[in-house]
Amino acid sequence: MKRNFVLFFLICSILSAQEKQISVPYTRVVLPNGLNVLLHEDHTTPMVSVNMWYHVGSGNEKPGRTGFAHLFEHLMFEGSENVPEGKFDEWLEAVGGNNNGSTNTDRTNYWENAPSNALELVFFIDSDRMWYLPDAMTQEKLDGQRSVVKNERRQSYENQPYGLSWEILSKNVYPEGHPYNWQTIGSMDDLNAASFEDVIEFFKLYYAPNNASVAIAGDINIPETIKLVEKWYGEIPRGKPVPPIDPPAAKLTKEKILMHEDNVQLPRLYMVWITPAAFNAGDTEMDLLAKIFGAGKDSRLYKRLVYELQIAQDVMVFQGSSKLSSEFYIITTAKAGHTLDELKNVIHEEVEKIKMEPPTERELQKVVNQTEAEFLDRLESIGGFGGKTDLLNHYFFYTGNPDYFNEDLNRYKGVSTKDVSAMAQTYLPQNGRVVLSVVPKGKTELAVQKNEGGVK
Repeated sequence: MKRNFVLFFLICSILSAQEKQISVPYTRVVLPNGLNVLLHEDHTTPMVSVNMWYHVGSGNEKPGRTGFAHLFEHLMFEGSENVPEGKFDEWLEAVGGNNNGSTNTDRTNYWENAPSNALELVFFIDSDRMWYLPDAMTQEKLDGQRSVVKNERRQSYENQPYGLSWEILSKNVYPEGHPYNWQTIGSMDDLNAASFEDVIEFFKLYYAPNNASVAIAGDINIPETIKLVEKWYGEIPRGKPVPPIDPPAAKLTKEKILMHEDNVQLPRLYMVWITPAAFNAGDTEMDLLAKIFGAGKDSRLYKRLVYELQIAQDVMVFQGSSKLSSEFYIITTAKAGHTLDELKNVIHEEVEKIKMEPPTERELQKVVNQTEAEFLDRLESIGGFGGKTDLLNHYFFYTGNPDYFNEDLNRYKGVSTKDVSAMAQTYLPQNGRVVLSVVPKGKTELAVQKNEGGVK
C-alpha cells in the first residue's frame, strides 16, 4: 500500500511539473538603425551570452553566386578595422570566453559566451565586424578563406563517403532557381567565380543592423545593457531594404528514382518528401512522426529493419524544418548481402501502415515526452547553439514572437494520433518523393530498381 502511495505521488509530481509554464522574460528594444535587441536576465552564473542572427542564409543567394553566406561565416572571424586578424579569438579566450557561428538556408548566427564583466569586450568586437568588416577586407583575405571553404567542401562532400548525397537530393527535391536547390556551402564553380566586389556588395546588403537581431542573456542589468548596446551598435548605419525571397513553387508530382556510385562499402537509401515549413500546420505532426519512425531502438523502422529483419545497419528519420518549406527524410544503410529494394519495400509498408492505422497513444506520448525533455535540456544553457539566446532569436525570426517557448512546447502536446496519421496521408505520397540509392562503385544491382508498376 505504501509503495502504491509513493508511485501515485511521483506520477502527480511529474504531471504537475509538465503543466508548469516556461518563463523566459525578455525585453525587446529596436534601435533607430533597425537592429532588434532581445534581452533576458539570468543571474544563475556570472556569465553572459551574445547571439547575433543575421537574417540571411544560402536561400538569399542567387544561382551562379552561391556559398556567400557560408563564406562570410569564415570571413567574420578574420578581423575588422579595429580587431586585427587573429585577435577575435585571442581576446575572448584571454577573458575565459568562447565563440562560434553557423549558417543554414535561412539565417547566419554568431555567438559569444563570456564572463559578465567582459560583456563590453564582446560588444566591441562583435559590433566592429558589423560596421567595419569591409574596411579590413582584402583580396588576400577573401582568397584565403575561399581556399578554406573549398577544402571544407572537399572534406565534407567530394571526399566524404556518401558526401555528395545532400547535393544530389537538394537539386532533385527543389526545382532549379529555388533557394533550397543548392547546398549552403555553395559549389566549387561559384566559389571560384566570386569576385571581391560581389562579396562586398553581398555583405553591405545583408549584414546591416536592419537585417539582424541580437539576443543577450545572462548576468546582466537590462537598462545598463541597453545603454551599452546603444553605445556600440547605435551609430552603425542602416542598410538598404532587403528584398523578399520569391521562390518558385516546389512540389514533387512523381517518384524520382536516383542512383549514385560512390567509394563506400555499403549501400545507403535516402527517401525524401517536401513537407510544411517550420511552425506551419503539419510541421509538428511530421516532426513527431519522424520520432515514431526512427527515434530510439524501439521505434518502428529501427525495430523492423535493424532488429527483426536484420537487413539494415542503421536508421535515421527527421523533419528538416526551414522557413520556406521543409523536408521529411528517411535514411538507412543496408547490411552486407542486402539490397536497397529490400529496405525500401519495408519502409513503404510502414509508411502505408501509419496512414491507415494511427500510432498508439503510448507511442505518441513517448515521443512527445522525448521532445519535451530535449526542449527543457536546451533551456539549461543561456547561450551557444540551442541555448536561450539562440531560441529567442529562433522564435523571433520564424514566428515574430521571441517569447514562443510555451506555444512551441504546447503545439506538440496538442497533437492526436489521428493528426499524425492524417499528415502522413497528406505529405508522404508514393508519387511525390525522391528516392536516392548510394551504392559501391560497380554494384548498381544493389540500388533501388525502377519499377513502372509501382512499389515491388
